[in-house]
Amino acid sequence: QVQLVESGGGLVQAGGSLRLSCAASGSIFSIGAMGWYRQAPGKQRELVATLSTGGSPKYADSVKGRSTISRDNAKNMVFLQMNSLKPEDTAVYYCQAIARSRSYNPFQDYWGQGTQVTVSS
Repeated sequence: QVQLVESGGGLVQAGGSLRLSCAASGSIFSIGAMGWYRQAPGKQRELVATLSTGGSPKYADSVKGRSTISRDNAKNMVFLQMNSLKPEDTAVYYCQAIARSRSYNPFQDYWGQGTQVTVSS
């Protein structure tokens, strides 16, 4: 199994910045795309940003220009730098990875437990 653990959430004032980190561990044979999703109270989970191995990042329109996703493939980590934060960015942020634990296993979707980001006005 693959475990994802997020860190870096917290309370920040509007206009501030946060850097979220996610580390994948466990039985990992290979990891494909890694990304970040978020879910605000009463809303559906939505994509924030995703980055495949060797590919170009993709961002939600709502965070484009304010956020940067990056990876450290050697450490099986993904990061999300968020700048110019707005109150509407308040949500639980989830790390997601498509990975397989054995060469003969299919790729599966894995999720972290989430980290709270709260932006005060």
